[in-house]
Amino acid sequence: MNITSQIKQPIFHEMELFEKKFHESMTSKVALLNRITYYIVNRKGKQMRPMFVFLTAKMVSEGIVNERTYRGASVIELIHTATLVHDDVVDDSNRRRGFFSINALWKNKIAVLVGDYLLSKGLLLSIDNGDFDLLRIISVAVREMSEGELLQIEKARRLDITEDVYYEIIRKKTATLIAACCALGAKSVIEDDEKVENMRKFGELIGMAFQIKDDLFDYSEEAIGKPTGIDIKEQKMTLPLIHVLNICTPQEKKWLINSIKNHNKDKKRVKEVIAFVKNNNGLAYAENKMIEFQQDALSLLGNFPDSEFKDALTLMVNYVIERKK
Repeated sequence: MNITSQIKQPIFHEMELFEKKFHESMTSKVALLNRITYYIVNRKGKQMRPMFVFLTAKMVSEGIVNERTYRGASVIELIHTATLVHDDVVDDSNRRRGFFSINALWKNKIAVLVGDYLLSKGLLLSIDNGDFDLLRIISVAVREMSEGELLQIEKARRLDITEDVYYEIIRKKTATLIAACCALGAKSVIEDDEKVENMRKFGELIGMAFQIKDDLFDYSEEAIGKPTGIDIKEQKMTLPLIHVLNICTPQEKKWLINSIKNHNKDKKRVKEVIAFVKNNNGLAYAENKMIEFQQDALSLLGNFPDSEFKDALTLMVNYVIERKK
């Protein structure tokens, strides 16, 4: 059994029912919309977000989930899918998870409208059922994701960001959504604010580790989902690079920044940058930081009684940093 199936095992029934409910939550009277949403539902990825929602809910409530949990998971997926559809338009991207993106198949105007539609469906699903507490958690996440993206665009031009700014960007861009899944899962079944906050923090820490793992893939030799050096080509500031920029000599820093700004399409130069980052402990430094976030996340799980759900979440945390793509 692969690790994703192992993680899903204790929530297998919930995930099957969720897929049905999620599909229903997208329906419309407009045939074009239904064609597009049908396409979206059928190209699902690993479904990590709903898995976090259900595992968290069951861990904090000794195995109980309710309608609120299903709605919360659907709202997160609706709103997250809306942001992905919009992202592909912004990035002018033709592929998503190996499939054609919505904008590649139906053009930008339709993609933006579909994103808006999914967003409003998510909002209404919460409002119609009075889940304002859950809607608040998700809305904060969407605001932070937008801020994170904009902060990255603002800072990327200068290529001299500090580690603190980097953490702020990834906390908002990546970690906030996983944090929302965990907070929402807990909030859907219990009223204990301290436990809900604990789970939010847990999700945030995993999100931070997840993003650093993604950064490390840019320097790996193995064949993975994204080609090596792609972040450098796109002038994205990753943790290994930021660390090396902060410790190297002014001369080396000048060479590095010039390479990324002006020679990022030159394969030989990109390879030299990767080698330089490796030789100056950039990868080891980032790996240690990732493990710190992972350990902090695991220690938060220590506050909850042992259960198959807690075991599955522990597996999930380890999977985040051991995954191969």
